[in-house]
Amino acid sequence: MFTFLLDLFFPRISLTGVEGTIITDEERRTMHGVPLRFQKELLRKRGMHFLDGLIAGSDYKHTPLLRKAIWSLKYKGKKDLHHDLSALMIRALAQFLHVKGSPPVLCPIPLHWSRRFSRGYNQAELLAKDISMQLGWPMKPLLARVHATGHQAWRKKKERLTAMQQAFQCQTNHEVPRSVLLIDDVCTTGATLDSCAQTLKKAGVKTVIALVVAYDS
Repeated sequence: MFTFLLDLFFPRISLTGVEGTIITDEERRTMHGVPLRFQKELLRKRGMHFLDGLIAGSDYKHTPLLRKAIWSLKYKGKKDLHHDLSALMIRALAQFLHVKGSPPVLCPIPLHWSRRFSRGYNQAELLAKDISMQLGWPMKPLLARVHATGHQAWRKKKERLTAMQQAFQCQTNHEVPRSVLLIDDVCTTGATLDSCAQTLKKAGVKTVIALVVAYDS
């Protein structure tokens, strides 16, 4: 009954304006791009000095509907979209990451408490929980954001790197795993992901790979 009333007074609108659903089958097909993988050597050339690899569900610039889905999840409160976005990430994982033995620990990029309070949720955590449930891999909040860094999307690369310095710390109440898969929505300069990788490696993590919905070159 509650869902019916919500749909009656606040009808769900899809990414292209279709009423009654958050996303249509056609939008799902259009949203899918080509999965991407970046090895350590290429990441070093792009200024990421601590990540051991990066996997993206798709390219960001050439998939406009995916951009809208990420934006809607992040800023418009459309939380249900995380299921479709995490599916893209899982597809990329299946193509590029072949796990032997224990799987890596999934670690969502944390928000500062003030940002999480205003938004109501952390989109990276929603994605990580979905991937954990689908694959049966462990998820742990290994990191905390100790400084409010503002909106990275509105900054130039140098400003992002400066803002990310000492922005994170490891949660001491969690055992440090050998390998970690960092989860986030978009990688642009990689400043946030690389800062997290640096913090984890200082704590003893051996391998840190990033998994994102999309890579924005």
